[in-house]
Amino acid sequence: MIVGIIGSGGREHSICCALNKSIKIEQIYCFPGNAGTSKIAKNIILDLEDFNELKKFIHSAKIDLIVVGPEKPLVDGIVDFLEKNNIKVFGPNKLAAQLEGSKIFTKNICKKYNIPTANFGVLKNSDEANNFIKNMKYPLVIKADGLASGKGVYICQNLIEAKTAIKEVFQGKFGVAKKILIEEFLDGEEMSYFVITDGRTIKNFGTAQDHKRVLEGDKGKNTGGMGAYSPSRLMNSELEKKILNKIIEPTIKGLRDIKTIYKGFLYVGLMIVNKEPFLIEYNVRMGDPECQTILPKLNSDLLDIFIACCDGKLNDIEIKWDNKKSLCIVLCSKGYPDDFKKNLLIENLVKIKLKENEYCYHAGTKINGQDTYSSGGRVLNFTCVSENFKECREKIFKLIDTLNWRDGFFRKDIGYKVIKE
Repeated sequence: MIVGIIGSGGREHSICCALNKSIKIEQIYCFPGNAGTSKIAKNIILDLEDFNELKKFIHSAKIDLIVVGPEKPLVDGIVDFLEKNNIKVFGPNKLAAQLEGSKIFTKNICKKYNIPTANFGVLKNSDEANNFIKNMKYPLVIKADGLASGKGVYICQNLIEAKTAIKEVFQGKFGVAKKILIEEFLDGEEMSYFVITDGRTIKNFGTAQDHKRVLEGDKGKNTGGMGAYSPSRLMNSELEKKILNKIIEPTIKGLRDIKTIYKGFLYVGLMIVNKEPFLIEYNVRMGDPECQTILPKLNSDLLDIFIACCDGKLNDIEIKWDNKKSLCIVLCSKGYPDDFKKNLLIENLVKIKLKENEYCYHAGTKINGQDTYSSGGRVLNFTCVSENFKECREKIFKLIDTLNWRDGFFRKDIGYKVIKE
């Protein structure tokens, strides 16, 4: 088979590596890919917002399956377009992708189907929002409605911070804002739970804990993710039943009730409060860097899973996992998530000698001649699978020390809640 992957980050490189293990695949294309994917696939540069241009290439290259990595093409309706043109594609359609495309869409489903989530208000303008927060308890959470690359969330400690957040959202910091979501703050511990579904069968696809904040101790600004570990320390069979019965199954039913079927990965962002799960958000794709943490533990052929999901036959597939621990650390360009330089040479990559169960996934990288340069804020993802989290982290530290990239930085405390120093 010939497979195409849309996206350019660490998530897409890890998917590319997992698919590359399948003996059934003869060629992989990445649109546009990165320096890492170029080693095992063909990177193709084209306008991903021009679906017709993509369709022409798919037909000319005789691609059998397209895998959509990031959220924006899904929210923009790429799955609907490709399916109408008889192209097999893995990912949810445009309406189902509103679970991530609009936080308010998701909240309304929660309200209708009694899905546990934080109490909330939907406000149409600054005046409404500023009046609403006068009677709220602090801290409170303010969210931009649409896609914001994981950054459109404010945890406000007081009225002044809340007013600033409202102003920034309605002034278009995360795109045009017609509405804003304001919700109560849930005091608990976050957890990421992943499933894959063909709209009928729902199968677990791992758990993880993401570290979003840029500074150690989970402080500082939100980022796309500074690292993650899997499995989450919070997971147990009782909690998993609650997540499926109270949150995921009612959501899939809610989508069926509006005449749409969800196919693909579903990332369930949760807050666990007194052993009870509350939905924070949905993402309609694998998380990043959670994907880089989870996929190395997969023992089944990822291609078989994707095809079964597309064909509505997920129930026929057994997904097998390695029971070891996995940890991922993201190496970022200095200055991220604020101003940072691009086009910085990453020397010493050839010195990285990966042993078994060690991985280096490229994210914001590009090839120029024989050299690799940075092209984004999150540059490389180092992952290790081992018997314990501490060993994982120590092995990653050695890899990063070997690289010795002077223009980068990383959090040294990823997994601190599960690692006893």
